[in-house]
Amino acid sequence: MAGLTPQDTAPLLVSVPPHAESPPRRWVRHLFDKSARAGILSRPLLDRLPLRRWVPSAVHSLLDYRGGAVALVSGQLSTDRVARRVGRVLGLSSLAVALFTDTRLSLSRRLSIETHELSDYAHGAALLLAPFALGYARRSPGVAAVHALLGLSTLGVALVTDYRGQRGLHLGGVRRTDPEGIGA
Repeated sequence: MAGLTPQDTAPLLVSVPPHAESPPRRWVRHLFDKSARAGILSRPLLDRLPLRRWVPSAVHSLLDYRGGAVALVSGQLSTDRVARRVGRVLGLSSLAVALFTDTRLSLSRRLSIETHELSDYAHGAALLLAPFALGYARRSPGVAAVHALLGLSTLGVALVTDYRGQRGLHLGGVRRTDPEGIGA
């Protein structure tokens, strides 16, 4: 082995460029991210809610946009005046809350994530109860069924969402003692 240098005996390392991740795959990974990079955890409401943190915040945001659009469109398709108004009010308010909450997929981050969570419970209950309380369940049963099912799904998803904000807005404002995610 005379005349061999350390470079000759070292294993041959070939430089391999990193694998470029496709945009759809990166987008899906981004949606289901639950790491600290995904945002700052919300404070538990009433020290209990949400019950579990299974649904990622970004997926919940997409469901909010879908729910607002479905409530709005189903109301618009109704021939009943009350069902149309309920669809408009709840659909547009749900979309507005989703657009202005402190999340990744919002237009402007003005509302805290806890405020968004409270509005999810309120919208879900309103969608579930409106057909019966306002009496359009009999006059427009299709729209009533859509609103009731949408209300149930909104409440169900809200109970198991991993609510995370991006800027750290909380009910009552940002506290200097919140350097990272709460409970992380």
